[in-house]
Amino acid sequence: MANVLLVGCGDLGSAIAVQLHYAGHQVVGVRISAQQLPLGMLTLQIDVTNPDAKLALAQLNPEVLIYCVAATAQTDENYYQHYVLGLQHVLQSQLNNPQLKHVMFVSSTRVYGQHEDGLIDEETLPVPNDFGGSRLLEAEQLLGDFPCQSTVLRLSGIYGPARLYLVNMAKDVARWPKGNQWSNRIHRDDAAHFIAYLLTQKLSGQAIAPLYIVTDSMPTAQYEVLVWLADRMQLHLPQVNCPPVTHGKRLSNKRLLNSGYQLKYPDYQTGYAELM
Repeated sequence: MANVLLVGCGDLGSAIAVQLHYAGHQVVGVRISAQQLPLGMLTLQIDVTNPDAKLALAQLNPEVLIYCVAATAQTDENYYQHYVLGLQHVLQSQLNNPQLKHVMFVSSTRVYGQHEDGLIDEETLPVPNDFGGSRLLEAEQLLGDFPCQSTVLRLSGIYGPARLYLVNMAKDVARWPKGNQWSNRIHRDDAAHFIAYLLTQKLSGQAIAPLYIVTDSMPTAQYEVLVWLADRMQLHLPQVNCPPVTHGKRLSNKRLLNSGYQLKYPDYQTGYAELM
């Protein structure tokens, strides 16, 4: 059992907290809202983008720190505040914590801005093509200067009970993108389970990697996913001409699978079928 400080308790963070709780860990959650985590887990209302957060967090001495904060707007300033500045404040608060064994940072495959058909894996150099990818990569690099072992988790597109973006898009052909691109997805529950799995591996003395791409085993053209969803919902849509895939990337989850973790939802069809 470990004392875990989980910073960021939105949809994914809350799912991670539940998995850690059931695994026997002591979880303290930090979130900007007053909403409490389930199962009686201690929840602190702290805005980590505020410098004052450092003083409050310095009173805690976790053995594991998980940073799972999400931006609240698609702007460069918002990404800087939530990913770079927020993480910086949290790390600074733990500089004098002798108990800290490991830091996990939930990032995104948005850092890979390149468009290519070949599989991208953890050895591929990230080339951001927008402010979001650049800020996430900047945040990741903060861990390199922190005196503690760390793991970056680059998640692909998350879907789940509260994340039905593609399901809603499939209902209206007018909302479908004009171009076709590669789609890489991970079910929220698999993402949460994998992070809890890695923590168990780490605490049992097994080595875990400093970087994982967290995605399922089936990169798929976005139009193929949308057509499948529409058929599954028995929607009577007009004839859809699927354009060729012209951009995006295909992601490899080989390192995730080699860790011994078994995906509950290895492809979008398994995951969305259960949701619908």
